Amino acid sequence: MKSSEFNQKPNFEPRVGNRKLGYFQVEIFGCLIRPRNGVGLHMTLFSFTTRASRVRAASKVFIPRCHIHFHGGSHPQGSKEANVVQKHEAWFVKVVCTLFVYSQPLDDGCFGYLSKNLTPLIEFEAVKWLNNPAQGLKFLEFSRINFDFTHSFWTYDLLMRSFCRIGLHDSAKLVFDYMKSDGHLPDGTVLGFLISSFGRAGEFGMAKKLLAEVQSDEVLVSIFALNNLLNMMVKQNKVEEAVSLYKENLGSNFYPDTWTFNILIRGLCIGGKVDQAFEFFNDMKNFGCSPDIVTYNTIINGLCRANEVDSGHCLLNEIQSRDDCSPNVVTYTSVISGYCKLGKMEEASALFDEMVNSGTEPSVVTFNVLIDGFGKVGDMVSAKSMYEKMVSFGCIADVVTFTSLIDGYSRIGDVNQSLQLWNAMKARNIPPNVYTFAITINALCKENRLHEAREFLRELQCRNIVPKPFIFNPVIDGFCKAGNLDEANLIVMEMEKQNCHPDKVTFTILIIGHCMKGRMLEAISIFDKMLSVGCTPDGVTIHSLISCLLKAGMPNEAHRISTIASQDMKLTSSSSLDNNAPLRINRGVPVAA
Repeated sequence: MKSSEFNQKPNFEPRVGNRKLGYFQVEIFGCLIRPRNGVGLHMTLFSFTTRASRVRAASKVFIPRCHIHFHGGSHPQGSKEANVVQKHEAWFVKVVCTLFVYSQPLDDGCFGYLSKNLTPLIEFEAVKWLNNPAQGLKFLEFSRINFDFTHSFWTYDLLMRSFCRIGLHDSAKLVFDYMKSDGHLPDGTVLGFLISSFGRAGEFGMAKKLLAEVQSDEVLVSIFALNNLLNMMVKQNKVEEAVSLYKENLGSNFYPDTWTFNILIRGLCIGGKVDQAFEFFNDMKNFGCSPDIVTYNTIINGLCRANEVDSGHCLLNEIQSRDDCSPNVVTYTSVISGYCKLGKMEEASALFDEMVNSGTEPSVVTFNVLIDGFGKVGDMVSAKSMYEKMVSFGCIADVVTFTSLIDGYSRIGDVNQSLQLWNAMKARNIPPNVYTFAITINALCKENRLHEAREFLRELQCRNIVPKPFIFNPVIDGFCKAGNLDEANLIVMEMEKQNCHPDKVTFTILIIGHCMKGRMLEAISIFDKMLSVGCTPDGVTIHSLISCLLKAGMPNEAHRISTIASQDMKLTSSSSLDNNAPLRINRGVPVAA
């Protein structure tokens, strides 16, 4: 049974004495820690001074003795690396930690003893033994204020790394500030770790502030650390901030390398800023940097994505003229893909032949972009020929290959051939993706094969695929036009059960479909639901609904819809669903990488 002492604060009662035992002079310093939280401790520290004539030159050895009585309490285990200090020092580390944790504030006896015997090594080991960054920081702050010695660099390093690993970057920055204040300059390893940690946490402002501080102290920041930060900023779509950071550091002992330029060029190309990327590309030689194949591939891909394929092809020719760099499959595939997207299949085929003749092996991606390109221009003979060539180059057709072929045959109206390819996929255990479903379903709806399309929707529910509205819209539109509104509404219910919410096209299809069948109250209800979920109707929806309401003799409702449209809706001036036609999906879906 616990006594009332367990609810009291720890109380240290110092007992200091002096005793002579033969050849030893013994100083006794004792502390009694009264029980708290079920733990009672009694510690006695003996300081032995040996006589020089007996052993060797006089030396002092501190031997902590700690008597611990557990009453349901716990005691932290020491670090596995405790053996880096001597045995008597390791015991003293535990004494220091116990005094700090269980007795605040320290009385004069304990405080004086720590002041006399605490060293930077003991402090570091104590922080490590506490195994708690918050407690370690408190101990560091306590020792900085009360004891006059130079703190170990490794104490700061340990605390900064510990705080970063648990996501407390503000505390890590505080320790960094203490370190600088105490006269320690960080090395490149510490800076690299901190900058990377701040960057991974999205604390780019803190990372930039840290860089500015160390540069004012003329600390050289490694190019690796800066590149790592730039790379993380680009990955987080902070491209403009990355460019600004690059420019801010140019005059501060920062010399960019090829990797620096590759990072910035990649970010700018992804963002569609190819002209600005070219500025960095042309600026490389001013810093003694030469573009490598990664640089060329990045900017060529950016040019081709911006439909500047001829410029990309010129850069490919530039690579071929160099002795230190050669185009690879990525280089060729980027330009081939660019030509395919423009429908220039002759140029794409010629470049494919050039690639093969140069000894560069095409990849599955190369074949996929060519098959997709031929399919989009309706040349299924050439698409099939490319498909048959894949085996001879050791390439195995994947879901993108089959989806591109299915799309190509659907475009020329050969839906049966598309379904045969679907079955061939199943036979090879190649699972269809969301675009395979969308293309096949849309093709069936165009042929008015609604019930087959409906079966594909049911199969979709059994797949581990996140459904999209553009898959359902053609089927909903087909049933609405066929006058089967109940089936259309049922599909919408199934769609919502799969956590796929109707979009503007879905609502427009339903509103017009119900209007055409004279079910005006349901059309109004669908319109109100459209507004309630934050989906803005366009001009076609509004005009169709108002027109049908007036024809049905419902001028008040027509006026309400018109008022809502004029006051709250930002309607487009379009009078058609050119970009969101319910009868077809977006034919520009990138089915090939």
